[in-house]
Amino acid sequence: MIEKLSQKDIRTLKIGAVCVAAIIVFVFANDWFDYWKKARTSLAELNNKLELIDVDKAKQSGLISIVPKFEMPIEAEDQKFLFVDKLTEQFKKAGIKNQPLKVASTGKSKQAGYQLLRMKCSATCRLTQALDLLANLKDNPYLVGIEELRLRIDKKKPQEVDMDLTVSTFVK
Repeated sequence: MIEKLSQKDIRTLKIGAVCVAAIIVFVFANDWFDYWKKARTSLAELNNKLELIDVDKAKQSGLISIVPKFEMPIEAEDQKFLFVDKLTEQFKKAGIKNQPLKVASTGKSKQAGYQLLRMKCSATCRLTQALDLLANLKDNPYLVGIEELRLRIDKKKPQEVDMDLTVSTFVK
């Protein structure tokens, strides 16, 4: 069949095949070019975000001082001792004489591999002392959360409050 075609027809077929190949290459190259353009735009955006994050040492140390400190949980008895010791220190710093901390409960936590140890205590103090304690609890590296806080104000002595506090920590 090719023998019946003239030289002009063969040249037309070759040019047509080259054009079809060029169209196919153009379609795929255009898609690849769009992908490449999106990737470069995304990279530029990420680089801009990184430049915004990069702060000088003074700002960085200020930000680090705001972030609460947290120690990773260890074995239950050791963690309990460290937690109670730090809480007792915080009570003394606030000027609160509290009853000894007692284990309220130990239960499952949402964090896999850890249990939640709840400690409960009662104290009688002034309202300002209770608020100072609450403000400084974030400095306890073993504290996970304040589970319960109950303040009862005596009508005869409005400056004195009875405080029941339940706090928690993670244990292994």
